[in-house]
Amino acid sequence: MARPALLDRLVPVPPAVVRRLAVAAVIAQAGIAVTGSIVRVTGSGLGCPTWPQCFPGSLVPTPHPEVAALHQWVEFGNRLLTFAVVAVTGLCFLAALGTRPRRPRLVRLALVQPLGVVAQAVIGGFTVLLGLVWWSVSVHFLVSMALVWLAVVLVSTVDQGEGPPRPVVPRAVRALTGTSTAVLGALLLAGTFVTAAGPHSGDADTPRLAAGVPAVAQLHADLLFAYLGLLAGLGFALRAVAAPAPLQRRYAVLVAAAAVWTGTAERGAVSAESVPVPAPVPANGTFVG
Repeated sequence: MARPALLDRLVPVPPAVVRRLAVAAVIAQAGIAVTGSIVRVTGSGLGCPTWPQCFPGSLVPTPHPEVAALHQWVEFGNRLLTFAVVAVTGLCFLAALGTRPRRPRLVRLALVQPLGVVAQAVIGGFTVLLGLVWWSVSVHFLVSMALVWLAVVLVSTVDQGEGPPRPVVPRAVRALTGTSTAVLGALLLAGTFVTAAGPHSGDADTPRLAAGVPAVAQLHADLLFAYLGLLAGLGFALRAVAAPAPLQRRYAVLVAAAAVWTGTAERGAVSAESVPVPAPVPANGTFVG
């Protein structure tokens, strides 16, 4: 009699448990993105000026005349959270492997989570080693947003089958969703430009992006209005086609998140325009921040 494959020996995991772990992955990914923003706005990005160590010869913060203890612990605390996120997402992956019957798409999405966190740690390390050059910080942030999105897709996939996607709204509504998603991506990218040109580059001595804050803030605002308009139009479209109740509920959650995020972005834009920003400093013939 053939011995069962190693993966088949895993204890079967109920879908409800997989879903709870997938939700935990969303919270963990979003949480570390928030703590990363705290690192930036407190100017603690170089609180640990090297990587993977905090200081040369020390994995943990150590008294240093040029680096405040608060900045060290804010950055070091954010690094420690990486291990917690790896643990949560790793458990989610193991749970996905334990589904019966095994669902390949679910397993692939779950695997992306811990691998993405490890990749983010490496990207963050290079960001520190590059001195928080603005484009590296932008990449670091955008990858975080992608991981949050994929974690949400993971939660949704738990509730779905493994068959081919089945449209539940007309093509025009799906096209509107795709357009709003593209505008949201552009909005996030523009937001990184605002932060790179503004006062919160992650460290007081980090050169800023050579762009006027009012100009990039206006671009960000224009994209925000465009996205909110598309979002409102999507709500009317979903009602017009009598979209399924679960889709309507997801839309309501999206609107609530957008409302919170819009208020935060508005306060951030006001802060960026009201705080004096040092003149951009050239580095190797280009302006960085």
